[in-house]
Amino acid sequence: MNFDPLSDLLSFLQGSPTAWHATQEIGNRLAEQDYTPLDEQEKWELSPGGSYFVERGGSICAFILPKELPKSATILASHTDSPALKLKPNPLFIEDNLPFLRVETYGSPILSTWMNRDLVIAGRILLSEGDEVKQNLLFLESAPVLIPSLAIHLERETNDKPKKIDREHHLCPILGIESKNKSPEKIFEELLGIKQGDLLGADLYLVPFETPRILGHHSEMVASYRIDNLASAHASLLALLAAEKHPKERIQMAIFWNHEEVGSGSDEGASSPFFIDMLKRMTLSYKMGEEDFLRMKQSSHVISIDMAHAYHPGYKKKYDKENAPKIGKGIVLKYNANQRYATSGLTAAKIVKICQKKKIPYQSFASESNLPCGSTVGAIAAAKTGIQTVDIGLAQFSMHAARELIAINDHLDLCKLLKSILEG
Repeated sequence: MNFDPLSDLLSFLQGSPTAWHATQEIGNRLAEQDYTPLDEQEKWELSPGGSYFVERGGSICAFILPKELPKSATILASHTDSPALKLKPNPLFIEDNLPFLRVETYGSPILSTWMNRDLVIAGRILLSEGDEVKQNLLFLESAPVLIPSLAIHLERETNDKPKKIDREHHLCPILGIESKNKSPEKIFEELLGIKQGDLLGADLYLVPFETPRILGHHSEMVASYRIDNLASAHASLLALLAAEKHPKERIQMAIFWNHEEVGSGSDEGASSPFFIDMLKRMTLSYKMGEEDFLRMKQSSHVISIDMAHAYHPGYKKKYDKENAPKIGKGIVLKYNANQRYATSGLTAAKIVKICQKKKIPYQSFASESNLPCGSTVGAIAAAKTGIQTVDIGLAQFSMHAARELIAINDHLDLCKLLKSILEG
């Protein structure tokens, strides 16, 4: 049976409403292809030529070891998290007998796109199970909620002068029409479907209920929540699974970090030792010394893959048109003079050479000079490891909205490019 990467992308997006779900999806696909799961707390016995993966919360790292002593590593880097609304620790409150949830923003979502939309509570809960703490993943599709906005009749200027959204009071989804004289704690436990006192902790978000789908007159686009950056994660995973296995002296690796949207400053983010710890443990399995490890790093490359703002002709003044990527026009090389992106002329040249050889379309991106650009895991990885890094991605519309849009051919080109990079 022929593998369809587009159908797999839709399935991956649907199955990954949060970073933990995405990590689970990636882990399941790796396990199906005979990758061996590893536990960071255990002693590793790695075999040359083996394929492995390691999970750390909402992050995951997968790699293929060469059969001979590694002299370099090719690393695909992306992230599993997306902007969202996160439930507070004590989220449920009752106002005039109506039950609501209190949230805070995670990252920088376009808040208006979360309102008047069917939303689902998703994430992880930590439960008491005897003397143990058990983690369960949650997607409460049986109890969707909605954040109602104020009617235009009560704020007639809303389309001309949109009122600032009060994050504390205007982003509260309504759970129902009465509280039935129950405490907020009791209502919340019933909502989650757990026994009283079993809940020890939780990381829960509101995520859009609408499924990913193909759009456009010629079915040439994909719309979904979390395209930024699950499209990159999906392409990286497919490239690793499809690449020619076991190059003679090179580690093939894909890392998927959590918490990029909030700065990567966590024990599982790009600023953590997770990545470099993985490389060190791989080299220790070959009994390589510190100097061998440092030499290997200098022959290695990180390809950071994240999304880029597609040129929108309705907002021309927000772009430098000559350096604004177009949707459907290929791979985007991302540049910034202040190193918000790690791309240099040298690291870009290597990508351009592969694109030219494989006849993959490519284009460049730099922000309009009066506007700051975003950032990626690329600059962090380069600074933390000293490994040459390039930032690439795909052009997308509606970045950080509850519904985002990319071109199908761009995604297929990214899959092709990343596979070619891993195969060297």
